Amino acid sequence: MILNTYHRYQTLTTLDLSSNEIGAAGAQLLADELRRNTTLRTLNLGNDKIGPVGAQHLADGLQHNTTLTILYLWSNEIGDAGVQHLADELRHNTTLTALYFWFNEIGDVGAQHLADALQHNTTLTTLDLSSNQIGPVGGQHLANGLRHSATLTTLNLSHNQIGDVGVQHLADELRCNTTLTTLNLFNSAIGDVGAQHLANELRHNTTLTTLDLSSNQIGPFGAQHLANGLRHSATLTSLDLQWNQIGDTGAQVLADELRHNTTLITLNLNHNQIGPVGAQHLADGLRHNKTLTTLNLDYNEIGDEAEHTIFEFLERNRSEG
Repeated sequence: MILNTYHRYQTLTTLDLSSNEIGAAGAQLLADELRRNTTLRTLNLGNDKIGPVGAQHLADGLQHNTTLTILYLWSNEIGDAGVQHLADELRHNTTLTALYFWFNEIGDVGAQHLADALQHNTTLTTLDLSSNQIGPVGGQHLANGLRHSATLTTLNLSHNQIGDVGVQHLADELRCNTTLTTLNLFNSAIGDVGAQHLANELRHNTTLTTLDLSSNQIGPFGAQHLANGLRHSATLTSLDLQWNQIGDTGAQVLADELRHNTTLITLNLNHNQIGPVGAQHLADGLRHNKTLTTLNLDYNEIGDEAEHTIFEFLERNRSEG
């Protein structure tokens, strides 16, 4: 094995074997080495056709490993069965800080296994479950996990089907959660109702800094709710709403809040059906705002005059910041 054959690998801290199709057999060999290895910190096994059996082998190896902190297992078709084995190990693991599981056919059952593990784990800070098959029920399970997690700071659920119901459960937990700083819900089937749930909890949350709601179905009403949430948020610095449908009306209500907001630094409104009227509202809001330094408005029809005015205000904020 590469981990023990050569002397120069005895101090190896990062190993990338992604896209090598090592399969379950290769995963087993690596797992055997993980039991003894004391130097490896980062292991990338993405797109390696590991499957649920390979995931089980890796979970077995992790039981005895005390150094690995970052594990990439993206695109391996490990499914709910494979993630169950890894989640069982995660309950007791005290070294892993980041797990990347995107494109793994994980559904609500797998989300439940991971949520149960989060209630016991004391080290994991980053969990990436993007591009899986997690729906509202899985969202509820993960919300329950967040309730008891004292370490998770980044949760990526993009490209799932969380929906408004699943988001409601997550939002309820955000009210009391004091660790999560980044929540990615890109393309998660969220509409105005889901935006309202999140906005309501922004009023109470004291840690979230980055919220990605891009590529959902949020319209003017959802924008109104989010604007109300921004009014009371003391921590959010980045809000991504690109590829929604907030229009001029949504731009206006967000602009009204920009007049008073003192925390938001980045706002992405690309692809939102905003015209010159909405852009003028944003420019008027920026006139009184001193903190926003990045406002993305690509693929809208805002007109040259408003674009120039907005650019000037952003430059002012950058130079004075």
